[in-house]
Amino acid sequence: MSSSANFDHLAAQLRACRICRDAPRYGSALPHEPRPIIQGSASARLCIASQAPGTRAHASGIPFADRSGSRLRNWLGMDEATFYDASKVAIVPMGSCFPGQDAKGGDLGPRQECAEAWRQPLFQALPDLDLVLLIGQYAQAWHLGENFKDGLTETVRRWREILGNPQKPRILPLPHPSWRNNGWLKKNPWFEAELLPTLQREVRELL
Repeated sequence: MSSSANFDHLAAQLRACRICRDAPRYGSALPHEPRPIIQGSASARLCIASQAPGTRAHASGIPFADRSGSRLRNWLGMDEATFYDASKVAIVPMGSCFPGQDAKGGDLGPRQECAEAWRQPLFQALPDLDLVLLIGQYAQAWHLGENFKDGLTETVRRWREILGNPQKPRILPLPHPSWRNNGWLKKNPWFEAELLPTLQREVRELL
């Protein structure tokens, strides 16, 4: 099976997945009908390793179909047509389904069952990736392992070291583009001043 056929086959299987509802391994079952969301193809060179779909993405079936998506595309210097071009950009969340909300109305963390079942085979079916953007602490903890040190802020602060590691695909950690992180952005002006110009240059050269 070609890499392209393999990714398409895995994506189709993932979209039919109901593990978190029918056979949960961590906590209670997902309280709503799952709607796994994924984007990509074997030719994709950029991967957005995100957290989990929000309410708008769950309703539409389109990843980052909200204000977070607008901010992320602005960070990347990328228009919507390119962002949603699966031949160029893969979007592989840690949890492919909307995980529900907590008592305060915030989104819960991604379901652990999803990454355990799907993450490794999906990335094996993306052989041409050159750069993986780790959006938020869940993706950073999974992909960086022991190199995820002292939380998200300190990990993102070490972005030059992480991006410069001799590995393929290369990795770049980012905060989540949620508007709830406005305070974080104000406290860490180096992110927009230093990291974003490099991110945008990398994306231009890649795509």
